[in-house]
Amino acid sequence: MNDGVPTEHRPLLGGFLPASRRSLLRSGHRSYRVGVLMFGLLSSLLLASSASGAAAPVGLGSAASFSVLGGSTVTNTGPTTMFGDLGLSPGSSVTGAPHVLGQTHVDDAVAIGAKNDLTTAYNDAASRPSNGSAGTDLAGQTFLPGVRNASSSLLLSSGAVTLDARGDPNAVFIFEIGSTLITASNTSVRLINGAQACNVFWQVGSSATLGTGTQFVGTIMALATITAKTAATIHGRLLASTGAVNLENNTITTSNCASSVSGSGGGTETTTTGTGPGGGTTTGPSTGPNAKAKARAKARRRRAKRKHGSTTGPARKARPHHTGAFTG
Repeated sequence: MNDGVPTEHRPLLGGFLPASRRSLLRSGHRSYRVGVLMFGLLSSLLLASSASGAAAPVGLGSAASFSVLGGSTVTNTGPTTMFGDLGLSPGSSVTGAPHVLGQTHVDDAVAIGAKNDLTTAYNDAASRPSNGSAGTDLAGQTFLPGVRNASSSLLLSSGAVTLDARGDPNAVFIFEIGSTLITASNTSVRLINGAQACNVFWQVGSSATLGTGTQFVGTIMALATITAKTAATIHGRLLASTGAVNLENNTITTSNCASSVSGSGGGTETTTTGTGPGGGTTTGPSTGPNAKAKARAKARRRRAKRKHGSTTGPARKARPHHTGAFTG
C-alpha cells in the first residue's frame, strides 16, 4: 500500500512548467554552454595572434660579440673602454688605443664574417613591416614593443625617450631610420617594465651621432659612420657597415640576451638590481648557494610543523551526522 502517495518521482519543475517552457529552458542552457565554449576559443585565438604578431629579435650572428665594428677606420680619443670585441673590415687602421676587454680583429676572417652577418642583420631590420611612425623627434615619447619607422632623419633633441616592455622581458623594439640618427647632449634612452637593451635595434640609413654625455641603449647598425662624442655611454653596440666608428672617452657595455652569442669580452645582461646607462632597471632571481640553503631550511620547518600538528593538535569536536547519528 502506498496510502495515496504517488510512486512516480517527477522533476521539481516538471509538474508545474508546461512542456514548451521546459524545452525553452533546456535550449537556453545549451546556448549558454556553447557561448562559454566559443568565448574561451576566441580568447585563445586572440592571445595566440598577439603572441605571433610580436616582433622577433634581429639576429646578429657573429657580430653579437662586438662592442664596435667598423668599415673604414676606428678612431679614439681619451680613455674609452669597451666590454666586448673590437672589429674592423675591410679597413685596417685603429687609432687612439681604446681599452678593449674582449678581442681585437682587424681585417681577419673573424672580422669579415662579422661584417657579413651585420649586412644580413641590417637588411633584416630594414625589411620589417612597421607598426607605426617614430615621428621626427623622440624627445618625451614612450614606445611600446614593435617596429617604428622614420622615413628621413630621427632626432632626440632633449630629455629622454622611453621604451616600455609592459612586463615582457622578451619585448623587441626596432627603429627603422631612413637617414641620420642624432642625439643632443645629455639625452637618454630609458628602459622600463622589463625592457632589455639586448632587444633594442636602431637601423640607420646613413650615419649616427651620439651627443656629449648621451646615455644610449641598443644596437646601432649604421650604413655609414657612427660617432660617439665625449663621455657618451652605450649599453649595446656600435656597428658601422662601410664607414668609420669615431670614439671619444666612451664606455660601451655589450648587451646579450640569454640566447645570443656571448662575446669574448663577456658582455651579458646583468642579473642584479641596478640602473643601466639608459636609466633602465634589470632584476634577476637569487640563485646562489645562500638562497638554496634558505629554501631547504624553510622546507624543513614546514615539514616539522606539519608533523607536530598531526600528533599534538586538539581533538576534532563531534558534529551531527546527516542521518541523526554523531561522528567524531
